[in-house]
Amino acid sequence: MESQRNFLLIGLVVVSFLLWNQWQADYGPKPVAPAPQAEQMTPSTPSADMPQSIPSVAPSNNSDVPISQDNNPVQTTNTVSDSLIKIKTDTLDVLIDTRGGDVVSANLVKFPVTQGSNDSYNLLRPDSNNLYIAQSGLIGRDAIDSTKGRPAYVVSQKEFVLQGNELIVPMRWTSIEGLVVTKRFIFKRGEHKVTVEYEVKNGALTDKQFKQYAQLKQSIAGPEGSMFMPTYRGGAYSTKEDRYEKLDFDDMEEDRLNQTTVGGWAGMLEHYFVSAWVPPQEETNQLYSSIIQNRYAAIGFIGQPFDVRAGDTVTVSNSLYMGPKDQDALKEIAYGLDLTVDYGPLWMISQALFTLLKWIQSIVINWGLAIVIITIIVKGVMYPLTKKQYESMAKMRNLAPKMAQLKERHGDDRQKMSQAMMEMYKKEKVNPMGGCFPLLLQMPIFLALYWVLLESVELRHADFVFWITDLSVRDPYYVLPILTGLSMYLLQKLQPMTIQDPMQQKIMQWMPVAMSIFFFFFPAGLVLYWLISNVITLIQAKIIYASMEKRGLQTK
Repeated sequence: MESQRNFLLIGLVVVSFLLWNQWQADYGPKPVAPAPQAEQMTPSTPSADMPQSIPSVAPSNNSDVPISQDNNPVQTTNTVSDSLIKIKTDTLDVLIDTRGGDVVSANLVKFPVTQGSNDSYNLLRPDSNNLYIAQSGLIGRDAIDSTKGRPAYVVSQKEFVLQGNELIVPMRWTSIEGLVVTKRFIFKRGEHKVTVEYEVKNGALTDKQFKQYAQLKQSIAGPEGSMFMPTYRGGAYSTKEDRYEKLDFDDMEEDRLNQTTVGGWAGMLEHYFVSAWVPPQEETNQLYSSIIQNRYAAIGFIGQPFDVRAGDTVTVSNSLYMGPKDQDALKEIAYGLDLTVDYGPLWMISQALFTLLKWIQSIVINWGLAIVIITIIVKGVMYPLTKKQYESMAKMRNLAPKMAQLKERHGDDRQKMSQAMMEMYKKEKVNPMGGCFPLLLQMPIFLALYWVLLESVELRHADFVFWITDLSVRDPYYVLPILTGLSMYLLQKLQPMTIQDPMQQKIMQWMPVAMSIFFFFFPAGLVLYWLISNVITLIQAKIIYASMEKRGLQTK
């Protein structure tokens, strides 16, 4: 196996994987497209006599309130009311609809849409064409969110601003029979987690029973990842048995989620951000998903029943996370929530590499420099494998004259040829697969680091030096891709090509050019890693060849 072919195999595997992802996005099963609907208003100018941006739920479809064994689904219009309250903290800028107490908008204050812009990233949004909201309420035997409609909560003011370390936003609803429900949203400084609390005071003459429910509702149609950024957008959940499971929109339609578990959580993911409802972790909860009007997907939980005796007051709560995929913060909130930073099947290796990368960055205070250093470390650790790979290939080349003699002697007798080759390998103490095994052992490390650089929100808008001001997007001047292509060409020229077929020779000669074109679309952080890896490989190859020549091994 030729060294340049070994190295380029890594690139081909990655590109093939990315092409497969894009093929799935382009030609895989798609949800049924809904019939076109009239354009609707956004909540910036709410009006009672105009249609609002959150669509109605038709009686023939699933509704905004899930079915539990004690109540039927709501079959009423669920629109943004004209009473939106604004909440502003140091991390979140939120709009809550007083009808139902749903979070209909959430801007992440510390995460601009583009680097240097004043516009915050809009995670939750009441746009009818790209809907994404967090709904919650009380269902069950005596539901206040039921076929009768959603409760209209009353608030003392229209705007709330965090002043100290905690902000409590209370909303109150009172029934004719004396039931008083206070729904509180509790925000804390520096956090993206919001506690949603229900205080139920039963002033009625009879006992009451309720269940919490909460769900995330999102348009099925929406932005998708590209071939070079194959990111996931869809649902995810966790149970006691399964720490982390993804549930995309197609899966929700084909096999809807319906699992009972102690604890658990349900969320929606996109590239760097996540929203998730986290029920009480010590209680038994029902996780579910649904498709609404073939246009919207919902995933959430239904809590266990709780009783409120006449004259008593009971308080229950859950949590809503709306923010970046911060592994440290997510790990503290719920079991498995940190795995929404989806490093794929090699997540254990990726997490270890990310921990090392983060530690290096804390010292050098530059993510680009941290990538350079971790690449040097990884290539240094893998040097014995690289050395073994090159030496094995050199030994195989030294056997080329003897291989030609065997071919002349045995001609087309494949069986005798195979036996003679095995005897020669045994005599010369050469493993014909010796050049492949080291490469295969390096592949998991490379792919794990690839996902770290692709998924980690810490690299979003992180700068390096000079023109590289954002490692999460492509190099604006394509300098890194060109240098990477050049380094691949030098790696190829380092060892003369022994392929005899003219067509294969031309393919191998043009491979660096083809790979460079792919690099034009890769995030700069990934290309930086590949470039530094190539440069180190060139240096290591020179050292290995010099050592082999001293021992009399042929390297050319």
